[in-house]
This record gives sequence, structure tokens and C-alpha cells, in this order.
Amino acid sequence: MDPELEIAAVASAGGLLGWRPRRVAPPGTPCANCATPLQGPWCHACGQLAEDFERSVWSLVGEAVEHFFDADGRIFHTLPRLILRPASLTREYLAGKRAPQMPPLRLFLVVIVAFFLAGSLRDLVHPSPRPVDSPSAASHGVSGLNLVGDPRLRAVGKWLIPRLAYTSAHPREFGDALESWAHRAAVIFLPISTLLLALLFIFRRRVFIFDHAIFSMHSLSFMGSLATALTLLGLVPVIDGISGLLVFAAPVHLFAHMRGVYRTSIPGTLARMFLLLVFSAIAAFLLFLGVMAWELATLPATGP
Repeated sequence: MDPELEIAAVASAGGLLGWRPRRVAPPGTPCANCATPLQGPWCHACGQLAEDFERSVWSLVGEAVEHFFDADGRIFHTLPRLILRPASLTREYLAGKRAPQMPPLRLFLVVIVAFFLAGSLRDLVHPSPRPVDSPSAASHGVSGLNLVGDPRLRAVGKWLIPRLAYTSAHPREFGDALESWAHRAAVIFLPISTLLLALLFIFRRRVFIFDHAIFSMHSLSFMGSLATALTLLGLVPVIDGISGLLVFAAPVHLFAHMRGVYRTSIPGTLARMFLLLVFSAIAAFLLFLGVMAWELATLPATGP
């Protein structure tokens, strides 16, 4: 066996299998980063791993996947608890018991990726017809509108009508642009949810923005996981109709999660859930309007 081949333990939680082979420089070799003589596989001065990166493509791909998912097995410990015991998961993280858990932000991002991968798979299996970009009667109708009255209204119409005409003539292009905003909107909704919770619990002592952020990441991760499951189950015709019942898991999970983390009464939890739903719907609507306005502003001010 090559004496330079060592099994380097991963300090966090042990890698996907708890260990993985790494080719490291022998003791006494100058560290590539700070030139300090090495005493082991890790430089005691700067902390860099004395690793040889001249490896096969497959090993590099595997390592990239590992770093992206923090592939240390914690996701298999975190997801079941997120589904069955969300309040316990969040409270333990806030109490400092974080080593066994996948970091909430990383979990949230992985769920977003999984959701859009599931959507791409659905589009491959059941492609939906896309509108063809072509001039239509609707586009001519939009172009023919003539707003009269207030000068400010006419100025808005002068800006808006040509862009609506272009959108009507190129629905596929505009639809693709809106679809590209979906993953960004999911990330933007995280701080929105955190701020809404801060308002709902504004008079609760010793509860901080950080606590609301962790709750939001866990809650939105469950909602994303549920949406991913519904998307994948929808690909199976036999259980497509039955899988729709899983939608009712969302309010039940939110109730158990919120009441368990914030220790609120049943009426207080239900009232905050209602307000959170209303404010979230308003925020989603305003976000949608903002995205629409942004995309319209980037379109050429010409008709078909």
C-alpha cells in the first residue's frame, strides 16, 4: 500500500461513509498554503488539508456532490424528524444540539433543488403544450386600447400597452422568463416569512429574529418536501388522486410545529396561523406583481 495513502477522518460528522481515502503529503512536507512543515494530514498552522488534488474525475465529482449536500448522513437523520417531530427538531437546534442535524439553510436549499428537479422530471414525463409565439387577435386588441382621461393614466398606458402587446404576441418567451423567477422567489420568501413571524410574536420575550429564521427554514423545508412528494406521486396514475390528500398535511404540520416551538395556546396558534396565511398570500401577490413589472420593463416597447 502506498505509504502516502491515509484515511483522513472528516471532523464534522464523518463524511458519507464516515471516512474516505485521501492522498496526503507525508510529514515534514511544506504546507502548500503557508509553507509550515506538516506534522500530519492537516496543517497545524493554517488548517489546510495537505491533499493531492491530482485525482480521477469521478473522485472530484463525488467530492463536489459531498460538499454540496454536506453528505455526512445527517440529512437521513434530519428529514424524518422534520416530518414527524418538527418542533423537537427546531427547539433542539435553538438549544445548541446542532451536530446531529443538517444545517437548516443547507436543508432549505437542498429541498428547493429537489423540488425543481421533480418539476423537471414531471415536464419530461408529461410535457404540457406550450403556447406558440405568434401575433393574435388579443395582441391587436391590446395594441388598440386607447386610455383617455388623467395624464398620469395616459403615461402609464403609453408605457404598458406596447409591452402587453409584445407579451401577448410572445407568450412562450414571457412564460419562460416568469418561470425562471420561481426559484428566486422561493429564496426571497424566506426573509419574508421570518419578518412576518417576528411581527406575530413581537411581544414574546426572549424570542429573536434568529429563532424565527430557523423556524422558517424548517417549516419551508417541510412545505418544499411535501410539494416535491406531491409532484413525484403525481407521476403515478394509480395514486395520483389519493396523493392529493397529502395537501392537508401542510396546516397540520404548521400547527404542531408552531405550537411546539413557541409554546402557544391552541387559539393563539390558530390565530397566528390565520394571520400568517393572510400576510403570506398578500406578500406572494405583491411579489408576483413585482416580478411581472420587472419582466415587463425588460421587454421591448413594441407590438408584434
